[in-house]
Amino acid sequence: MLRLATRTNPHFSVSTVEMERRGTSYSIDTIRFFLEKDQRAVSFILGRDAFVEIETWREYPTLFSLCSFIVMARPGGGDPSWTELPKAISSAFRYDEGTTCWIHHSGQTVRFQNITFLDISSTQVRELIEKRQSAKYLIPPEVEAYAQDHGLYRKRI
Repeated sequence: MLRLATRTNPHFSVSTVEMERRGTSYSIDTIRFFLEKDQRAVSFILGRDAFVEIETWREYPTLFSLCSFIVMARPGGGDPSWTELPKAISSAFRYDEGTTCWIHHSGQTVRFQNITFLDISSTQVRELIEKRQSAKYLIPPEVEAYAQDHGLYRKRI
């Protein structure tokens, strides 16, 4: 479904590296894989909810030396301090007002980004497909057709 959703956008590609990896897949291993494969810079995009728990991740201090982070926040996320770094990592960064991002001692950055509100949820899409209702404008038509054709998200009896 990801291939169907991204096939017309040359800026996206689908990787199955984490699905093909044996055992538990950790973000640090995936980032190292892509850095070894292609020496271009890597940016890790994640939600604020995951970012605030970053100290629970494997080798989390090393992550900030390997790639930059873009932390996304949903509109109406509430607390205006959402652009603060978790205490476990804050001493390794300095804030740069010119670029409005946090700069790690390695030169990598953490940038906080608000996202435009779109009232779309994966739960909503799954429920519509389960009821065989249209998910038009919520997912690409090719993805909707695939899910319907393959009986995805339907309750098994």
